[in-house]
Amino acid sequence: MKILLDECLPLRLAKFLPGHDVRTVRQMNWLGLSNGRLLDVAGEFDLFITVDKNLVNQTQLAAGRLAVVVLRVRSNTIENISPLVPQLIAFLADLKPGSVTVLS
Repeated sequence: MKILLDECLPLRLAKFLPGHDVRTVRQMNWLGLSNGRLLDVAGEFDLFITVDKNLVNQTQLAAGRLAVVVLRVRSNTIENISPLVPQLIAFLADLKPGSVTVLS
């Protein structure tokens, strides 16, 4: 599965997702793009992971093929994100294109 990590997430999160092709917004040279534009150009990915809770309110996501996971955490450090990894991995098994899921 091709996974895109938002620019606000630590690169170390990719190590928790073995067996997947994980890239970051920085690696793709897409820093600074608005959420809408970022999701438009991310069409080659299956999943976009972010901590940006404002993404949930963007209803046009449901029509897309890119699934989105919003990690609801106190901060975007790997120490705060890593407890959600088991939920995230379980979610990957039932990935539905165009879905927006909040994990907390």
